[in-house]
Amino acid sequence: MTLARCALSAALALSLVAPSVQAQEETGPRLSIELNATEQVDESCRMSFLIRNGHDADVESAVFEAVLFDAEGRVDRLTLFDFGTLPAGRPRVRQFLLSNLDCGSLGQVLINGAETCQAGELGEAACTEGLELNSRAGVELIG
Repeated sequence: MTLARCALSAALALSLVAPSVQAQEETGPRLSIELNATEQVDESCRMSFLIRNGHDADVESAVFEAVLFDAEGRVDRLTLFDFGTLPAGRPRVRQFLLSNLDCGSLGQVLINGAETCQAGELGEAACTEGLELNSRAGVELIG
């Protein structure tokens, strides 16, 4: 292999690796919360969340205030979601059963802030700085 081909192969390999390294640097350590599913259970709506702790340390306790809006954009209720302990680098699923709520009437869920964030050396900002929100449930998750 010629020197030019070696240089070209090395440059190509670096260009393939660089985007993933850059993406990791852009996202940095943070929590991500995904509204993964909603399911009607009798007169209640079960909401399933997938939470990932991208920090280097555990979050001992994370409780978020949430505002639920109906499909017309009106506030239905304020509630607290206690996600509990979130180990570093490990996904967790948490489910909440909200009584007297029709899942089909939900339009948006607003994560209004962290009510509690016990994260040791990471500090309280570990729950809110760079918080990433997504939804797969047909109900928008915003913050």
